Amino acid sequence: MDKIKGKHILITGASGDIGRALAVQLHSSGAILYLSGRDSQRLTDVAATCAVPPERIFPADLRLSGSVKTMAEKVHKLTPQLDIIIHAAGIGIIKPLEQLTEEDLRTSMETNFYSFFHLMKEFLPPMKNSGKGLVINIPGVLGKTPMAGASVYAAAKYALNGFIKSVREELKRTEIRISEVFLGGVDSAFWDTIDMRVQRDKMIKPEDAARAIWYLCQQPSSGVVSELVLQPFNHQAI
Repeated sequence: MDKIKGKHILITGASGDIGRALAVQLHSSGAILYLSGRDSQRLTDVAATCAVPPERIFPADLRLSGSVKTMAEKVHKLTPQLDIIIHAAGIGIIKPLEQLTEEDLRTSMETNFYSFFHLMKEFLPPMKNSGKGLVINIPGVLGKTPMAGASVYAAAKYALNGFIKSVREELKRTEIRISEVFLGGVDSAFWDTIDMRVQRDKMIKPEDAARAIWYLCQQPSSGVVSELVLQPFNHQAI
């Protein structure tokens, strides 16, 4: 298994529940962390917990290409390239079709899809120059299977899944790995603003979701885990 210690790892969505749990686990394994998130205060709290210095903390709106470009420039002044990129940022919009607005669609696409596009445009070229690296993305199960009320969310996640698979084809002559994590329901703040009856006590815990991603960071050089599916026992969709 590859080692985490000393690896330069960017976590987007680090101010979220999964991102925070993942940062703690990777820090305990000796990773050199770079943290990005929308919530500046929570991001600062995570950084303090994981002893990440200010120059490696990036409050950023990944929907904006300029914001991602600025972050990439600062990161690449500290290291020529990242060893691992973990994209855990996203937003949940779950509503019946008749309640959805054009703004809901735009927000879902920009946050859940465009953000990753911007990241790859800025951070993938240095990986391609060296011919190695690991990218871990989290489309979730709604990037593979539909759910009532999740039309705009699933649309963005399906787009993300197709984009990743196509980019993977472009990287076949390199040693760059791309892994997708299809998580089922996770008991996180994702559900705080969603008007839907769910059993959060039966969902995956953020720490367990993070542990699965932590495992992916240690893939052996002889292979690649292209997809990992982790779902609650009581709701296995795929």
